[in-house]
Amino acid sequence: MFRIYQKYLIKKFLFKFINISIIFFSLSMILGILEEISFFKNLENNILYPFFLTLLNAPITLFEIFPFIFLLTVQFLIYELFKKEELNLLKKNGLDNLKIIRILFFLSIFIGVFNVLVYYNVASKLKFQYSNIKNGLSDDNKYLAMVNESGLWIKDEINDSILIIKSAYVDKNFLSKVIINEFNSNFDLRRTIQSNKIDIKEKIWIIYNPTITKENINEKSDEFIVLETNFDEDKINNLFSNVTTLDLIRLFDLKKEFENLGYSSDEITIHLLKLFTTPLFYGVLTILSAIIMFHFTRDKSLIFHIVIGIFMSVMIYYMNFIFNSLGNTGKIPIILSIFFPLFIVSIISIIGLINVNEK
Repeated sequence: MFRIYQKYLIKKFLFKFINISIIFFSLSMILGILEEISFFKNLENNILYPFFLTLLNAPITLFEIFPFIFLLTVQFLIYELFKKEELNLLKKNGLDNLKIIRILFFLSIFIGVFNVLVYYNVASKLKFQYSNIKNGLSDDNKYLAMVNESGLWIKDEINDSILIIKSAYVDKNFLSKVIINEFNSNFDLRRTIQSNKIDIKEKIWIIYNPTITKENINEKSDEFIVLETNFDEDKINNLFSNVTTLDLIRLFDLKKEFENLGYSSDEITIHLLKLFTTPLFYGVLTILSAIIMFHFTRDKSLIFHIVIGIFMSVMIYYMNFIFNSLGNTGKIPIILSIFFPLFIVSIISIIGLINVNEK
């Protein structure tokens, strides 16, 4: 059973966490609406469309801001305990700083588990709907690509031709075991091109040793032909880079499909590891924020503590960004790219716990 002081701290923490989350959600909505209005300025759509799309996109944006929200929540909570002399009252009843930090740490982990298992999955589905609607309204709607168990599929429209492309395997800038069906605008088949190797480094594809079927006549070449498309290596990579549109189940499925295809799944692996370490990351940030509040003098203004919190958030964000980028590019092992920043923040937090009860 929770004791009275535990219930009190949990209630105050949740109250501030929800309020700060609402503030940031509102800011995300305002900035998102401005961006969507700019997107729709040349389109004839319902005036409520920008608001609807922003509402779909804002939850995943909030999920990415949650670490900063945890920092601010702890700062506001402990600052209020200082100013109202409630901290002294709690200490007189046997509650020291370490116990306060422990309560907030486990509460943050619990919220983190909920955010990953419930909130993230809902937010990612909303983000997926947002991306689908935006793609349907943009010029990129005629360029489609997907990965499933049979391989990579691409639909492309260029020069009055419709291309349906299927590749069984991807190796860097090469497609392997490729079948290209070329149709006219009425979807009448013009020709079928088969090749075991296509260079897609540029948008002008180089098709090696193609077999071209036209009007049931096969023609095989020992050289190469070129094919103009709207896709190159970078564009295909970018099509699958927005992993925030995928819930946990879809992430695991896509990771398996990428590995079967020979496509790099490093970005998905890094994203999954980030999600699984999110509760612990929230907890460590909570400890770090509390330690800073306890170690600084009580007569400092709230603005001072907020500036410190923002500075910490920026430093931790860029450290994570740098190591995640190194992991994505293969410069360092994936495990190291995720756990080294967490290890650094954890060490700093553990050092800060020394003599924290004397503050």
